[in-house]
Amino acid sequence: MRRPLGWLGILRLGLVQTALGAIVVLTTSALNRVMVVELALPATLPGVLVGIHYALQMLRPRWGYGSDMGGRRTPWILGGMAVLALGGVLAAAATAMMGEAFLPGLALGVLAFLMIGLGVGAAGTSLLVLLAARVDEARRAAAASIVWIMMIAGFILTTAIGGRLLDPYSPERLVAVSAGVSVIAMILATLGVLGIEGPSPARPAAEPAAKPPFRRALAEVWAEPEARRFTLFIFLSMLAYSAQDLILEPFAGSVFGRTLGESTQLSSLQNGGTLVGMVLVAIVGSAFGGRFAHLLRAFTIGGCLFAAAVMLVLALSPLVGAGFPLAAAFVALGLGNGVFAAAAIASMMKMVGDGRGQREGTRMGMWGAAQAVAFGIGGLAGAAAVDVARLAFGAPHVAYATVFVIDALVFVAAAALAARIGRTRPARGFGPMLPAE
Repeated sequence: MRRPLGWLGILRLGLVQTALGAIVVLTTSALNRVMVVELALPATLPGVLVGIHYALQMLRPRWGYGSDMGGRRTPWILGGMAVLALGGVLAAAATAMMGEAFLPGLALGVLAFLMIGLGVGAAGTSLLVLLAARVDEARRAAAASIVWIMMIAGFILTTAIGGRLLDPYSPERLVAVSAGVSVIAMILATLGVLGIEGPSPARPAAEPAAKPPFRRALAEVWAEPEARRFTLFIFLSMLAYSAQDLILEPFAGSVFGRTLGESTQLSSLQNGGTLVGMVLVAIVGSAFGGRFAHLLRAFTIGGCLFAAAVMLVLALSPLVGAGFPLAAAFVALGLGNGVFAAAAIASMMKMVGDGRGQREGTRMGMWGAAQAVAFGIGGLAGAAAVDVARLAFGAPHVAYATVFVIDALVFVAAAALAARIGRTRPARGFGPMLPAE
């Protein structure tokens, strides 16, 4: 029997998340900016293209099912990364082409973002399943935080270095930088995953008689009460989390009169708080080892409730006026987000092997799809809710306060749902699944 991965092995798998994040952030930030600013295209266009990427995440259960039936995760990780890397290059080429030939460029862009969605889903789902399978239970909480932090590091490095290389802008430079990022990301992912799974499957491949059709396999997983509750929890919590993205900076500007640079710095402070929350979960998880399973539910519920409390404070902040400590509130919100997200990911890794056998990939895919759909809906829903509330109430601070209260209530609902998961069972993450029927 193979020994569980040590810290070096966990860091190696984290390189895959770094690589994945590097390609994705370039397509959602730099290409977005080029389309809207340099090419003067409608802001809706990049929104629709990114929406295609999120829509394809609905196929995560299918990719997880495919790795379940084959018995190996590495081919799905590397294959998904290859599709993602090629999609990233094609997305840059499509953006450059739109300046000269819009319709052909748009067609290529749709194809590119389809590939990005497929690649992220295939690689990301199997990576988390492999991580759960090869990491000892005592280290899973820390491992979950580490790989997520490494993905954020990929965001930061790519935007910082890529931003410098893209000045001054030219279509050729855009494609060259994107191609360079994709090549480096593919090399990192290959170095990270190669040999981790071992020469033999992580478990025996399913026998022909044990290979049900995909719809039946997904129905079997959805029939597991704990897996279903956890799916709903992920959707609600990530919906509340993502709904903040497009409204916090405008809130700081509209209500508190912060400049663009000042509101961007506040967003950076929030992201810093998220990293601190994730690191906190990693440190506590490492210190308590296997006993941390008993605290994991408390971290998840507590993080959601803490984030809800900060949202309510932000809703009341206009009453305080200019003296309100907006920076501290943004840091606190990030901290709550980071704690609950890291704890939820760790629980995801602990619970993925529970329930009916040989459904780990399908189960993880279902949870990943819930997260991606919530992210796709959340940002748009938050921004649209502010617009509707502003039309209804007129005053911007009342509109934002209304949306903040709704967001807080969604966080509370997610916490209540998390409290129900496995509450009558011994702790194993959130608790063991009920036996499959």
